Amino acid sequence: MGRNKRDESDREGNVYVNDKTILDQISTLVEEEHELLGLGEETGGLNDEQKARLQELKVHLDQCWDLLRQRRAKREFGQDPDDATTRDEKTVEGYRA
Repeated sequence: MGRNKRDESDREGNVYVNDKTILDQISTLVEEEHELLGLGEETGGLNDEQKARLQELKVHLDQCWDLLRQRRAKREFGQDPDDATTRDEKTVEGYRA
């Protein structure tokens, strides 16, 4: 089976993803998030470094979900899902406000 060029990186170092890649990343991030939350329960709380990492995970998860929603919306309306881009933290975290 041939590989889609969008599943790899190009000569300029741009990495192209597909929905499965994003979903795999979400699974990895969720697993780490659950491990940290479990550790916090076991030890009575997280240290500052662990709290910072947990916040990073939440932001990355929001970015992944946002990218996946963009890709699905573009596909639904006949546009190229590969034109979707990862939005910055301020943008994706601003949706909650």
